[in-house]
Order: sequence, then structure tokens, then C-alpha cells
Amino acid sequence: MSLLDKFGREFMSYPQSKWRKLAFKAPLVLWRMGLGPVLGHHVLVITAKGRKTGLPRHTMTEFHVLNGKIYVPCAFAPKAQWYKNIMADPRVTVQTWQGAEAMTATRVTDDAELLAVTELMRKNNPVMLDWYFDTKGVTPTPEDILVNKDSLYFLRFDATDEPTPFPLEADLAWIWPVLLVLALLKRRKRKS
Repeated sequence: MSLLDKFGREFMSYPQSKWRKLAFKAPLVLWRMGLGPVLGHHVLVITAKGRKTGLPRHTMTEFHVLNGKIYVPCAFAPKAQWYKNIMADPRVTVQTWQGAEAMTATRVTDDAELLAVTELMRKNNPVMLDWYFDTKGVTPTPEDILVNKDSLYFLRFDATDEPTPFPLEADLAWIWPVLLVLALLKRRKRKS
């Protein structure tokens, strides 16, 4: 039984409903609350320019580092709006726990690089990689990966001096002092 059969294909399908789209965007709120230094060890925020509006668009995805380069899987490409935006203008801002950096995104197409990236992802997050391969009908062997490489989407990010969109701000970090004050007031009220 494959992982998709066990946990359901719905989880790994492109989010169509407003609720599922909201659920996929919810982690960005945590980043905006100032939790980027915590979350940014495993996931990153990509800020790209919207291909229709020209406005900054943000997405969060897992990332992997290989030979000093950042790589991300694009599970829903070519349907994903963020992927379409990046293909229209590959200049992006990438944020991890280390901060924001101007980068250019490139789809991984080189055979050796693709195999190295999938091997790294297999070590770091085998469950997600297996789900991804299952959705594409790919057996996780080097031979089958290369035969089906046109249906697999991974991006590499390279540093650039070109202008990129502004990074996602921690504009909701003010919530923590407010919550602290409320908690102290509630505690004080209990003691009275």
C-alpha cells in the first residue's frame, strides 16, 4: 500500500477550495508573527512578483541545502500560482532563519543535479518525497526519476545582485507583548 493510499490522495492534491488554500497559507501568519527564526530552519518564504498584478506574493515551502545552494520541491507545479509567478520572473527574495537574500530561481533539469537533490531530499524528508513521487507515478529509482524528469519540479536558488521583491515582514510581532500583558492581567485577576 502506497503512502498516498494510506493517508489519502486529497492531502497531496492541489488545493481548490478556499479553506484548503487558507490552510496552505496559514504558516505565513506565523512568520509574520516573528517566528521566522524558529520556522526558518526547515521552511523558507519565497517572495515573488505576481505575474498579473506585479504585487509581492509569498509562499512557504520546505527547503534543502546542497553544496551551499538552496533547493525546493514544487509539488503542485505547473499548477501552483507561486510557480507560475516564478517562471514569469525568476527574481525572488528567499527568507530563512538566517535572513532574506535576493536570488534567482532556476528549474533543476541537469540529470546529475536532479539525482543529487532527490537523494538529499530522500535523506531529509522521505515521506514527503515518496508522496511527491506517488502523485507523479514515479518509482524512486535513479532510472525512473530520469525517465520522468520532465514531470518533476525542483527549483535551485542562486544569489543575485538584481532587484527582487521586498521580503515578508514580521508585521504581526506586536501580538506577543499584547498576549503577555493579557496573560499577566488574567493572572493578576485570579489572585485578587
